[in-house]
Amino acid sequence: MNRVVVTALAAITPLGNDLETSWTNLLAGKSGIARLSSFDATGHDTQIAGEVKDFDPSKYINPKAARRMEKFTQYAISASKMLMEQAGWSIPPEEAHRAGVIIGVGLGGLEGIETQHKKLVEAGPGRINPFFIPTIIANMAAGMVSIEHGARGANICTTTACASGTHAVGSAFSEIKLARNDVMICGGAESTITPLAFAGFNAMKALSTRNDDPEHASRPFDKERDGFIMGEGCGLLLLESLEHAQKRGATILAEVVGAGASGDAYHMAAPPEDGSGAVIAMRKAIEEAGIEPSRVDHINAHATSTHLGDLGETRAIKTVFGDHAKDIAICGNKSQIGHLLGAAGGVEAVFSVMALHTGIIPGTVNQITPDPECDLDYGAGGARQKQAEFALSNSFGFGGTNACMLFKRYEG
Repeated sequence: MNRVVVTALAAITPLGNDLETSWTNLLAGKSGIARLSSFDATGHDTQIAGEVKDFDPSKYINPKAARRMEKFTQYAISASKMLMEQAGWSIPPEEAHRAGVIIGVGLGGLEGIETQHKKLVEAGPGRINPFFIPTIIANMAAGMVSIEHGARGANICTTTACASGTHAVGSAFSEIKLARNDVMICGGAESTITPLAFAGFNAMKALSTRNDDPEHASRPFDKERDGFIMGEGCGLLLLESLEHAQKRGATILAEVVGAGASGDAYHMAAPPEDGSGAVIAMRKAIEEAGIEPSRVDHINAHATSTHLGDLGETRAIKTVFGDHAKDIAICGNKSQIGHLLGAAGGVEAVFSVMALHTGIIPGTVNQITPDPECDLDYGAGGARQKQAEFALSNSFGFGGTNACMLFKRYEG
């Protein structure tokens, strides 16, 4: 079995169009959530979101080519170029068959579907864009990143709702650990801030309607939370076998030591109140690493700001870690960036590795009225210095799908 390490990171989030800006603003406790600007939300119950701001794809993609891509693919290609630049490496042709791409996408090109359906209704089938189908399918992010970098190894899209990005990282980890590939670009990308998505989530009563106070609308673990805030963006990691990374003299940011996946077998959209499915996934990740649960000292929580989700995750953490749960430094990034759906796990994995690498753990904002049933250390005081050894990143999605990644501070 190969040891697997992280050698580069990239992110495009509502807090910034690159990792450095996003991380700096995250630690500063800033919010990327504001009034919607991408469409007129008049008539929608929710009119706020975590949008990526002032993003210019032409910095990374030929403008003509960019017009044939949905925004989630633009984010993925742009982030992949930042990733490889940070890595200081490109895929040599002789290694191409051992380098792959796995990117999780939850909903794919929903904006394109809405736009082309309107054309169909108003102008007829002859006016549909010939690139419609290739651009909206969820695996196009992985496909175009593969083309961009000449990666001819495994080329896969994981589509498992809000766990898509984390399952992608877990799958990439397995590819390298089992020696199927040596290098993997992995993570998640998503952009579904559209009228149809908002109408659908509002119909479920899933989104916060705190439109008059966007910065304080996403409130994980707070008693007054009233739903999640939709976000968009991309988070990517470059994973390599330790041998490959050392051979090319790569800077190693962290080690990947465990992945866990499970199913709730309970409900299509609600988690079990005891968090039993999450318990299985967390335990699997820890067992694969071969460590005691008491050694996990940081958790990047799924923390959506929904009543059942936050409560179930808190209960699951207590079940897995027992008395040690109260000593774990937990954070909820969605309080500042919203819920990036398929991209959430990718971005949160990036932030988990950053916490290990920098020795700084982000906080969780907007815990104004703490929920007495959510009584762990969620970082309400803001970012803190802590040299964590192991970081667990959690993602749970509709359909009862759960995914967890366990990272370790690299020590050689």
